[in-house]
Amino acid sequence: MSLTPKQRIELHGFNNLTKSLSFNMYDICYTRTKEEREAYIKYIDEQYNAERLTSILTKVTDIIEANILNIAKQDYEPQGASVTILVSEGPVDDSPIESFQESPGPFPEAVVGHLDKSHITVHTYPEYHPDEGISTFRADIDISTCGEISPLKALNYLIHSFETDVMVMDYRVRGFTRDVEGHKLFIDHDINSIQNYIPEGLEENFEMIDVNVYQENIFHTKCKLKKFDLNNYLFGYSEEELSEEEKISITKKLKKEMDEIFYAKNMS
Repeated sequence: MSLTPKQRIELHGFNNLTKSLSFNMYDICYTRTKEEREAYIKYIDEQYNAERLTSILTKVTDIIEANILNIAKQDYEPQGASVTILVSEGPVDDSPIESFQESPGPFPEAVVGHLDKSHITVHTYPEYHPDEGISTFRADIDISTCGEISPLKALNYLIHSFETDVMVMDYRVRGFTRDVEGHKLFIDHDINSIQNYIPEGLEENFEMIDVNVYQENIFHTKCKLKKFDLNNYLFGYSEEELSEEEKISITKKLKKEMDEIFYAKNMS
């Protein structure tokens, strides 16, 4: 059956489907010295402190037209931050049909949409390897909604809000709702892949793989940046200051880090 929006399926009562998006991003950097590693962690903490993260999540609530009930935020010592926003449902009777289609959501400067919802969270994890010179920044964002429109509509905005080398995304629809005849509906929108919610311009820049369990409405997509410019991974200096041997060694370490995160396993 081709799934259709509310305008074509009349539900009995509230839409009880729960849709959850987990968006994990990784930024990787090479820091030669202990001082550079500490400076990188400080930079990340300043760039993605609780205030900045609250601003990002508040924009996400705008995209899904949520009403913020409560915000809990915290900067941690020695590093990291967390924000949790509790949100309430809003009207969805006038939701546009395109909101149910597989397509990227709005850019940061074009925030629109309708949705029933529950909560949004973000946690950050800056860290570094003590010997290899690799520093990483990870942010985990979870959007859990109850209602009609998928939180995947916020994915476009989230991707543009972070500088990312690797992205890992999980999307799942849980529970069921009923139509007026009492039939259970376990998903209320067509979805083939999370990749269809990633804009074309960005899609070309990433190597992507899917691991989907369609019969269980579980979708998993990993993305790794294709283009590699060493200057983008050096903190506080450029590759012109490095010898050829150093360039080769650093490039090997960075690519290994990206591959291990992308494939979720250690590589020799």
